Amino acid sequence: MLRLSEIKLPLAHSENELAAAILARLAIPAEQLISYLVFKRGVDARKKNHILYSYTLDVTVNDEAAVLARFNNDPHTKLAPDTSYHFVAQAPQGLSERPIVIGMGPAGLFAGLLLAQMGFRPLILERGKAVRERTQDTWGLWRKGVLNPESNVQFGEGGAGTFSDGKLYSQIKDPRFLSRKVLDEFVKAGAPDEILYESHPHIGTFKLVGMVEKMRASIQALGGEIRFQSRVTDIVLDDGQVQGVVLDNGEQLATQHLVLAIGHSARDTFEMIHKRGIYIEAKPFSIGFRIEHPQTLIDRARYGGNAGNPQLGAADYKLVYHASNGRSVYSFCMCPGGTVVAATSEPGRVVTNGMSQYSRNERNANAGIVVGITPEVDYPGDPLAGMEFQRRWESRAYELGGATYQAPGQLVGDFLAGRPSTKFGAVQPSYTPGVHLTDLATALPDYAIAAIREALPAFAKQIHGFDMADAVLTGVETRTSSPIRIKRNKDDYQSINTQGLYPTGEGAGYAGGILSAAVDGIEVAEAVALSMMRG
Repeated sequence: MLRLSEIKLPLAHSENELAAAILARLAIPAEQLISYLVFKRGVDARKKNHILYSYTLDVTVNDEAAVLARFNNDPHTKLAPDTSYHFVAQAPQGLSERPIVIGMGPAGLFAGLLLAQMGFRPLILERGKAVRERTQDTWGLWRKGVLNPESNVQFGEGGAGTFSDGKLYSQIKDPRFLSRKVLDEFVKAGAPDEILYESHPHIGTFKLVGMVEKMRASIQALGGEIRFQSRVTDIVLDDGQVQGVVLDNGEQLATQHLVLAIGHSARDTFEMIHKRGIYIEAKPFSIGFRIEHPQTLIDRARYGGNAGNPQLGAADYKLVYHASNGRSVYSFCMCPGGTVVAATSEPGRVVTNGMSQYSRNERNANAGIVVGITPEVDYPGDPLAGMEFQRRWESRAYELGGATYQAPGQLVGDFLAGRPSTKFGAVQPSYTPGVHLTDLATALPDYAIAAIREALPAFAKQIHGFDMADAVLTGVETRTSSPIRIKRNKDDYQSINTQGLYPTGEGAGYAGGILSAAVDGIEVAEAVALSMMRG
């Protein structure tokens, strides 16, 4: 097949027009075109009143070699690469050892799935509950202000990505097209086919719940085992080699191949592995607020007269600003037509995140507006200092919100003017259990407040109205990524000082989102499989 990219057509085009564009690009008659399929479709919105679809297509033609020869140096017309997945190993009959996977977020889920598909019968240990029970507990915090520390947005089947926009795109380097394997598995589990070709695919929470359940069933059907409400309290080591794990009920499970896919909020596990002498180091992350605007404002700013076009859906944005104090401020985890959600996992702390359903039809757009921080400057010393830094500001948010799991909030106009907010305007916040209006000036370090105050008017130059007075800021966003990295070898994916330990995903500091975490889980599963084959 040939891969054709940068085929651009109006939003309202027909299949015949797409076929005609292929014929025009290749300069061939219609009878030479055998078939084509859409590999990727994106939106080119650089000209608001002339928005186009941009296609990448895989095309089959007669006399392919002759056609390709005419496009020898054209990067937009070339041979299509092989994007199919090829397993690296198959478990031998009678293999006695079982690999253990800790955590069932995207990294753990895909590590477990791949190991099961290769015949290694993994045992997956998840401290939280199955996804539907977990959803009920999560609603308990959102609706009643009751937190279950072991079953919430952060902990449980599906991981933190279950309660998000369900974004399925990433900027990772992916020469083996492992992301395609991830998307294929999601489609098998019930995701819409369009995630295979949309350039910015998403799923949304409700669809993710059902998909996670089907993937669990696939793992079990292949001989894998999953235990919920099974928190690992210790790792058994012998001369730097993993020998097993200990559960909170005292049970000990043996393995010499342990995948650590614990997510970015498993703070007690971070403390345990640090105590055990497993090498970790502090890493950069970001802190800030959630900001909410009317979705219609974002649509108009991004799409102009095309705002509201159902083919475009709710508009998103990506913004970056370098403040005069040297800090970078950027939008994070933007959720079109979504809600701001309570994402804490510890009592007495407030954490925000964003979530969208597949339809993205809620009235507000929200995103994190966050400031980059580094261990060298902002939390030097102990490898766990970043975790304690997060706790400090999450506890402060709990206090500012009235100590009821309400979140502290402030209107943008008041935030920029340095005065407390007393009533909401045109934008009603979506966060539940509720937003307590206050002054956010003490909700983050002074340098972060100064940088965000400088960035909001600058962002308004790109998104008209971004600094509207009635937009709402809700605090705090602290779980943008893991505050630690569990350092591993590049060749075999094992901890640099602990044999048999395979750190993976966001919690280990090697991913940032559903897709990248899932891809990392696949690579770690392959490393485990190859190691087990070597004995």
